[in-house]
Amino acid sequence: MALQPGDKAPTFSLATDGGGNIALKDLKGQPFVLYFYPKDDTAGCTKEAQGFSDNLKKFERLGVNLVGVSKDGVASHDRFKTKYKLKLTLASDPDIEAAQAYGVWGEKTLYGRKYMGMERATFLVDAKGVIREIWRKVKVPGHVEAVLAAAKSL
Repeated sequence: MALQPGDKAPTFSLATDGGGNIALKDLKGQPFVLYFYPKDDTAGCTKEAQGFSDNLKKFERLGVNLVGVSKDGVASHDRFKTKYKLKLTLASDPDIEAAQAYGVWGEKTLYGRKYMGMERATFLVDAKGVIREIWRKVKVPGHVEAVLAAAKSL
C-alpha cells in the first residue's frame, strides 16, 4: 500500500555526508522535506540538488529541514556536495531500506532496458511526523518552487 498524505512518516536512520547520521527521531518536532533521487552527479539529480541548496535559506526561515536521499555512499555524497557547493544534508541509503519504506524503490525502464532503481520523489512531513504532501515521478523544473509553496502552508 503506497504512502498517502496523512500517513505517519516511516522511520529511518541513515549515514550522511560529512560523517554524520540522521534519523526520523532527530527530526521530530520540526517539519522536513525528504527527497529521494536516483544518483549523485547526474544531470537531473544535480539540478534538483542545486535548486534545493539555492533555496535552503527560504526553507530554514520556515523552520523546514531538507534531506536528500540516494543509494550512493557517503564518500560519493561528499564529492557531490563539494563539486557543486551544495549546502543541504545528503543521506546514504545503500541497503534501500528507507527507499522501500517510502515506496520509491522499484522497476524502471531506460531505453527499453528494465532495472531496479530509485524513483525521484519528495515527501513533505510536518512537525508531528505526518506526511502532508507527496510528489512522485518528479520532473525537476519548477519542483523546488512547488515544495517551497507547500512548506509555507505548514
